[in-house]
Amino acid sequence: MKAIFKRELEGYFHTPVGYVFMGVFLMLGSIFFGAGNLAERSGNMTYLLRNMSYLWMLLCPVLTMRLFAGERVKNTDVLWYASPVSMAQVVGGKFLSALLVMLLTVVCTFVYPLLVAIYGKLYLAETLVAYLGFILQGGCFIALDMAVTASSRSQVTAAIWAFGVNLIIWLSDAVSAALGTHALARVLAFFSLNQRFTPFAAGQLSFANMGYALIFMAAMLFVCVRVLDARRYGEV
Repeated sequence: MKAIFKRELEGYFHTPVGYVFMGVFLMLGSIFFGAGNLAERSGNMTYLLRNMSYLWMLLCPVLTMRLFAGERVKNTDVLWYASPVSMAQVVGGKFLSALLVMLLTVVCTFVYPLLVAIYGKLYLAETLVAYLGFILQGGCFIALDMAVTASSRSQVTAAIWAFGVNLIIWLSDAVSAALGTHALARVLAFFSLNQRFTPFAAGQLSFANMGYALIFMAAMLFVCVRVLDARRYGEV
């Protein structure tokens, strides 16, 4: 798994993918920070992170589109099947590489609360809790998109499918609100990644939602492993 992690991490920065993800994320994040915190002279970082959470839906497909489709295009995926490495190790290495790129990008945004602390008042505890939820939400989208794109044959198709599923998950909030007390509304609300982030964005440390995020990631990675195993034995 270590070798796969290292190779995928290098792949992000030997191609434009890692730079595009980080560049676009930080550019849009800076716009949100400038238009919100600086223009309004606000030290509320939780509001900023709530707005920036939309970027996971938009940009996580960029991180995941090459992980499996790129291998199939180059026919290097057959190496997994001929090696003693398990599919769980393959998926784990790829997930950790994408997660590290995401974490490096998030670390770059620490300049925003630093500026707030220098020139205004930073609510540190609330900011740290919001960042925790923000990172967990990003990890969930990465795991989800990996599961969605595990069987894709092209990077463009992978990105489109991942974005489509992300959009459906994101819009589940609006649909559940429109359904009111209907049973389907409760189901959609349960699976909503946006609602799971809401307590963190309010500065509330929610262990239940932390557990949900970790279980969600594990479940999506398990689905990803099963899809790859099915391909390995010619079932898909």
